Amino acid sequence: MNNTASTAGASSRSKSRRSSLFKSLSSRYDLYLMLLIPITWYLVFHYGPLYGLQIAFKNFSPAKGISGSAWVGFDHFQRFIESYYFWRLLWNTISINLFSLLFAFPIPILLALLITEIRNKAFSKIVQNITYIPHFISIVVMVGMLMVFLSPRGGPVNTIIEAFGGSPVRFLDSAAWFKSIFIGSNIWQNMGWQSIIYIAALSGVNPQLYEAAKMDGASRLRRIWHVSIPGILPVIVILLILDVGHFMNVGFEKILLMQNNLNLESSDVISTFVYSAGILKGEYSYTAAIGLFNSVINLALLLLVNRFARKKAETSLW
Repeated sequence: MNNTASTAGASSRSKSRRSSLFKSLSSRYDLYLMLLIPITWYLVFHYGPLYGLQIAFKNFSPAKGISGSAWVGFDHFQRFIESYYFWRLLWNTISINLFSLLFAFPIPILLALLITEIRNKAFSKIVQNITYIPHFISIVVMVGMLMVFLSPRGGPVNTIIEAFGGSPVRFLDSAAWFKSIFIGSNIWQNMGWQSIIYIAALSGVNPQLYEAAKMDGASRLRRIWHVSIPGILPVIVILLILDVGHFMNVGFEKILLMQNNLNLESSDVISTFVYSAGILKGEYSYTAAIGLFNSVINLALLLLVNRFARKKAETSLW
């Protein structure tokens, strides 16, 4: 009897939850219909292409199609790992992203703190607008600007170097300068736009905390360190996790535009190699395997960092 009663109770609760869910959906159906567009977009362009992922384990032939191509297992992965360019591609990809995290990630935070600490609101707006504008410059125009500014013949940077008695430097043709120029230009272009979310987070910090710290005699730097930064720490952690989630994705377009035979030693990364080998040479299965290798590393890093953040900072994506 008890089992029958408990089963009937569970069934009744399940029906009640389904009824409540249906009422919620039907009452705001217009809002849920708006979700159809992004859901369809993700299904078609993100989850649909996963069917073709199997070519990483096949010797894909366009004439035979995906289903008709022969399975080769992990041969493409083994070929990539044993290739002479594997460690160069891996190091260039990791080093560019690692230095970007070390230098590019903190700067929008510092900029947001600086802007919020400016007492003159008119001047604060001017600083915000000046730092936002570079974000809207296209990548092609940005690389063109770099070529003009860093040109060994008549470029402003080399003109200044020559004025101090130095010799012109071919910055964009040097492997030693490539990563510094790439990361530095990214910082200049994106720091203002990325600071927006931190400025928004800072606006949500309780003003009474600042007043209490000021009454306790805390200096401005102390208030920033003990009130502002802890107040936006959850946002910082979330954005850090998201950045680590695409750690192996450097930014294909800009690197490709800046790349040449002279700086290839530093500029050749996994994404540009996939383009040259997969699109230009038609090695679809091989580059699909490389792309899958790249994505697996991103997923592993995302899971590890998210778990670490959940334990240490009590903030995570899930």
